[in-house]
Amino acid sequence: GLCRAHADRLRPRVDRETLVDDAMETRGARRKSQGLPRKAPAYAKTGGKKELTTKDGHWSGAKKGGARGDSFLANAGSTLFVLAIILTTPFIAVIVWHAFVNLDGSLQAIVQAFQKKGLALIPEIWPSTSKRAWQLLGSYAAFEALLQVYLPGKRFEATTTANGNVPVYKANGVQSLVVTVVAFFICWRFELTSPKEIYDLFGEMLAGMAIFSIFFCVFLQIKGHVAPTDEDSGSCGNPIYDFWWGMELYPKLGPLNVKQFTNCRFGMMAWAILPIIFACYQYERDGYLADSVAVTTLLMSVYNFKFFLWETGYFNSMDIQHDRAGYYICWGCLVWVPAVYASPALYVASVTPPVSLGAARSLAIAFLGLLSIWVNYDSDLQRQLFRASKGKKKVWGKKPLMIEAEYKVLKNDEWVTKKSLLLASGWWGVARHFHYLPEITASFFWTAPALFDKLPPYLYVVFLTILLIDRSMRDDLRCSLKYGKHWKKYCELVPYKIVPGIF
Repeated sequence: GLCRAHADRLRPRVDRETLVDDAMETRGARRKSQGLPRKAPAYAKTGGKKELTTKDGHWSGAKKGGARGDSFLANAGSTLFVLAIILTTPFIAVIVWHAFVNLDGSLQAIVQAFQKKGLALIPEIWPSTSKRAWQLLGSYAAFEALLQVYLPGKRFEATTTANGNVPVYKANGVQSLVVTVVAFFICWRFELTSPKEIYDLFGEMLAGMAIFSIFFCVFLQIKGHVAPTDEDSGSCGNPIYDFWWGMELYPKLGPLNVKQFTNCRFGMMAWAILPIIFACYQYERDGYLADSVAVTTLLMSVYNFKFFLWETGYFNSMDIQHDRAGYYICWGCLVWVPAVYASPALYVASVTPPVSLGAARSLAIAFLGLLSIWVNYDSDLQRQLFRASKGKKKVWGKKPLMIEAEYKVLKNDEWVTKKSLLLASGWWGVARHFHYLPEITASFFWTAPALFDKLPPYLYVVFLTILLIDRSMRDDLRCSLKYGKHWKKYCELVPYKIVPGIF
């Protein structure tokens, strides 16, 4: 179960005596607080040529030109392809909302609308963001930022970066989730807002955030050039790619850790609260809670509770440790997550009359979805407990098979060798990224209440599958650069990436 003991185990590097006021601290920030100049990054020693990494081809990032992992999505093949993604995704986010709310999720209706009006359809369906929509957005963002900075939480130190920085976080994700859900119901009770108002203004809020977040990413790019937070920052020499991928690994605005805010407190928190709001809207509209809405909301709520319970593990994930603060991550979490990740809940709440599953199908879908979420949670927990015990904890009742891998980080301008344990037992002996498989199946089951007569509700399932396949390849490349021969040996022990026997 998701009990307090497990939650405590999920934070193996937490200082249980110390509460941290700042969301994150790095070596550069400490030097600044001590009145010392920021240490020149390693590229300053290479003839002034500005590089993203401290060592050409090093696991921390990329060689100049953007090869931060030669994969389809992250590297995106070319500047033109990256530019195409940047120019189209804001419109796709709004089109998804329009299709689910106004076109009953019909792919045929979407195609026919574009055939009839072409690109002129986009300004026609694009909602104008009202003052009230901006008020709700601003209140939500400010509330989550305050919770992130001031809500009590324990200190968590993430993995040391290649430049020797140790990110420090305040682990208060579950507390923030509980406070956010309670705050919504309080606001509803005292008529400060309502599920219907948020549902009706959701398109306006998406359209507003789609534009605002572009300017926010421009701001982050400028900040990375003129006022980087620490040494884990730099340009690849291509301004479009810098905008897409980001300049800084761990940017801060005052005490606010930007990526923790965009990824966890704004994006993931929106995904956690929106299905609940949409379910309340459907209940108010129809006078009862449809079983299809209940199953989707249940599975998404359990999954997102699991995420915040495991949030400290996320701080050691690729999203945080490798993907810099640019359009790819920050715009994605500010806009794409609310628009696409929460879209199955939006669809089942919008359909009239709502889909009726019946008791048998409801229980079957709920059981299989919860099983997928548990396997995803247990696999992440298994690896964290293994690392916390330094390989001593048994896995599935047996002594774990492991590889002690070496890698290098920069410390006092010198490369220092460190060690890491790679688990090749349990779930991690099935595939190198096995935890992605139950995550994909979970997304299928919380979309399944929409049934199968329409394809658009399964947009998130398709997107997630592509995203995680891409991520597995990027992570493999990064680990190959980081661990070298040790990773090769690990791949011999665990030959498949996600699906054993297939991929």
